[in-house]
Amino acid sequence: MGKIKQVFQENSYYKVFLMSLLITGLGYGIYKGVIDNYMAEVVGMGEFDRGLAEFFREIPGLLLIFILAALYMFSAQRLYKIGAVIMLIGMGMLSVISPTKLLVTLAICIYSLGEHIQLGMKNTLSLEYAKENQGGQALGYQNALYQAGTVVGYGVIILLFAFLMAEKLYKPVFLLATVIMAVGAFFSFQIQGESETDKSKSRFYFRKKYTKYYMLEIFYGARKQVFFTFGPYVLILFYGAGAAIISMLFAISAICCFFLAPVVGKIIDRLGYKIVMISDTLILVIVCFFYGFAHHIFPREIAFIVCCINYILDSVISLASMASNVYVQDISDTQEEVKATISTGISVNHLITVLIALFGGWVWQTLGIETLFIISAVLGLCNSAYAATIKPKKHSN
Repeated sequence: MGKIKQVFQENSYYKVFLMSLLITGLGYGIYKGVIDNYMAEVVGMGEFDRGLAEFFREIPGLLLIFILAALYMFSAQRLYKIGAVIMLIGMGMLSVISPTKLLVTLAICIYSLGEHIQLGMKNTLSLEYAKENQGGQALGYQNALYQAGTVVGYGVIILLFAFLMAEKLYKPVFLLATVIMAVGAFFSFQIQGESETDKSKSRFYFRKKYTKYYMLEIFYGARKQVFFTFGPYVLILFYGAGAAIISMLFAISAICCFFLAPVVGKIIDRLGYKIVMISDTLILVIVCFFYGFAHHIFPREIAFIVCCINYILDSVISLASMASNVYVQDISDTQEEVKATISTGISVNHLITVLIALFGGWVWQTLGIETLFIISAVLGLCNSAYAATIKPKKHSN
């Protein structure tokens, strides 16, 4: 806790903000620990159906700049609270609706809307509450606390599904996640203060100086989506992993991210965001190769373990995405510009994300998982090549 105090401004509301992230992470961990198995085993979604559901889940991210433009009069703090309420509604729906593809997809979309509204705001608030030249570490601690919450959530699912054999308790699990999300929303509403609002009534920051940032978001969004959507589904449909195993995998990933997020943040501040941007996606190529081809190289049981290890590695190297937010802060003139640009970047990110979600299932179904992860590796290489063209404005140290 002492180290966190050294990163954040003492007179800010960072404590209740971080507490809200911790509790929300707990609710998300419970939700994420079962949602893939729920869709596969109860709702009956196959590869293409999963991609289609993900396409609609990502639509709120694509429309984020329009949503935030309509809500231009609200500060980052208020938008963060609005996101919490919408997430709560979506999670509550999952606990009561019938397990049909349409209704489940609708509930996930509503939850996703709140999640995406919060996504840009939590990065903005972390940077706003951070001390000077501590932006990377602030984002790292933010990420770490959220991951800590998810670890506990995954632990709950492991306990229920591995030891209590609670395969029929999907709805009560969603209800538990709803209650926890309500607690998270409560802490969100304890955040006081109002950051500067956008007096120009515009959050469309398509400005020339951010061109490289937008391109990096496109590449990152594409490669991220392959693992987020189809990584767990490969383990479930191709290798037959149950909810307890998937939750165990998520928990290990979250634990690794909890300990390594502050480290990555410190590396960004010390070595610079450019080096981190280039390095992480070079490692991704190795990860994608083994995820797509492990079953050709190893026996099925060993291939499953290899894929699990590579899923964890992808989660760790994904932490490097914080570097792009520090890059934005580096070249921005005001904190409001940082907020608007990060929010716009999320929508730009989703321009390609929705396409990957829509066609990724088709690629897997028709061309195989090998092709799907080859595409992800190529996108990672494009990301590294483009990041190499960045000229840092100043050094973060």
